[in-house]
Amino acid sequence: MVTADSGVDAEIVARAACALRVGQVIAIPTDTVYGLAAAIDQPDAIDRLYAIKGRPDEKAIPVLISDPEHVLTLTSCLSATAAHLARTFWPGPLTLVLPGRQDLPQRVTDVTVDGQRTVALRVPDNLLARAIIAAAGGALAVTSANRSGEAPAVEAREVERLDPSQPLLVVDGGRAVGGVPSTIVRATGEKPEILREGAISASAIAAALVGSEASPGERVGSRYDPRMREQECCHVPGATQ
Repeated sequence: MVTADSGVDAEIVARAACALRVGQVIAIPTDTVYGLAAAIDQPDAIDRLYAIKGRPDEKAIPVLISDPEHVLTLTSCLSATAAHLARTFWPGPLTLVLPGRQDLPQRVTDVTVDGQRTVALRVPDNLLARAIIAAAGGALAVTSANRSGEAPAVEAREVERLDPSQPLLVVDGGRAVGGVPSTIVRATGEKPEILREGAISASAIAAALVGSEASPGERVGSRYDPRMREQECCHVPGATQ
């Protein structure tokens, strides 16, 4: 475990980025919970991430990006509604499910029943996390640092309960201030749908869309109770942290 005593420690960022680039899985703090991270161009690392978490193969891993501008390198189409939500809530605990580029790795994308490839994207409101993501190339596959079905880790020491077969680099950035998983909104078209209500309430999403030119008076549907924990969530495209 390495500890960032205050702010963004350049040495720790460099060490974490180096580990990611050579195909390791590491644990990093975010604004919601701690996450297990792997480089999206390292398929063996993503496979190990699945193994550590015990994640079902059919559930894609979402992607955290260091800057909103990176969204255009990962999605094939950004609607006016999606762009408005991104401007309003990024950096922050909003995961947007968007049309995914065809050249993205299979493990970070999902395919809908009508054949559309999607990717779940978020910009975390955590300077240390964004610095590590940027140093590692701007985008990482990240899922909450817990075994599937268990509560997500909000402190670095809680990541140790994963007990991986190989040493796991854990970046200790203190307690995750949010402690609640992100809200997930499908924005593959002009009409958004809340797939999981988490740190951002459905009412906040609806209020943000009132001023959006793409969605005046548009209904925002929610399929999940806001009190549901992440491990109780049903399968949704790219859903987790």
